Amino acid sequence: MSVTIDVALLAVFVEVADGASFSAAARTLGTTTATVSRGIAKLEESVGSRLFYRTTRRVSLTTAGMALYERTAAHVRALSHATRELPEHQSEPAGTLKLTAPYDLGATFLGSVISRFIALYPKVQVQAEFSSRVVDIAAEGFDVAIRGDSGQHKDTSLTARRLVQRGELSLYAAPSYLARRGSPRGLASPEHDWLVAGPLRRAFDFPATLTPRVAANDFLFLRGVAASGGGIATLPLFIAQPYVASGELVRVLPSVRVNVGGLVLLYSSTRPLARKVAAFRDFLVEVTQREWVG
Repeated sequence: MSVTIDVALLAVFVEVADGASFSAAARTLGTTTATVSRGIAKLEESVGSRLFYRTTRRVSLTTAGMALYERTAAHVRALSHATRELPEHQSEPAGTLKLTAPYDLGATFLGSVISRFIALYPKVQVQAEFSSRVVDIAAEGFDVAIRGDSGQHKDTSLTARRLVQRGELSLYAAPSYLARRGSPRGLASPEHDWLVAGPLRRAFDFPATLTPRVAANDFLFLRGVAASGGGIATLPLFIAQPYVASGELVRVLPSVRVNVGGLVLLYSSTRPLARKVAAFRDFLVEVTQREWVG
């Protein structure tokens, strides 16, 4: 007949045997002597043998106790060590943080963020996947996802932490384009070439009669076309700002701007929250609040 033994009781047994004392084991385990005594009694009942000789002065192993100790002590210690070394049982964030985010964030903002984060937490490794698709965070094993904030997050298994309240889109062109074609008199002026993010055409209220010179679903592509003098592009401020700072782009028609949803960080609602996830959440919130432009 097989016997099922509680590993926790074996850990108590090893502590008592190592210290030859119920009270010493209780101090090490952070419990009471009575609790240790009950645990040993339960273990003895499970194995069907007395494990310790008990006197008022000392505790020693019986023959059965010695046999059990020789067969289990090393394994119990190895198991205890292994669980203490798990990343989430360490005193600082550790382990692999798997994240997903849109391509444009990966190519602009997140590079600097991740570099500083791993410098601050050297025991964390980051595995990033940048994609325009909406991944199933739990099913695909991601710890965190950064997404545009639609204001509705129906998955109750996920917590949504807002990073940026709102985003702003405006119009940008290269100085070389403006020198050659002049500044536009208004939105969709026919004498200009318009570089339009297809999904946001309606947000900018472009007339249905306008045929964009270039239409695309990628802001980084549109930024490249605009910076090369190809026309006037609809761009989020955070994507355009580095090129504005370098002089490669300038803002045109500053009164024309569109506010869109901001950004949220999504992660599992399960508690306790992994230290690496909590650390990344707090770090990202701090950075976006301090440095996000818009």
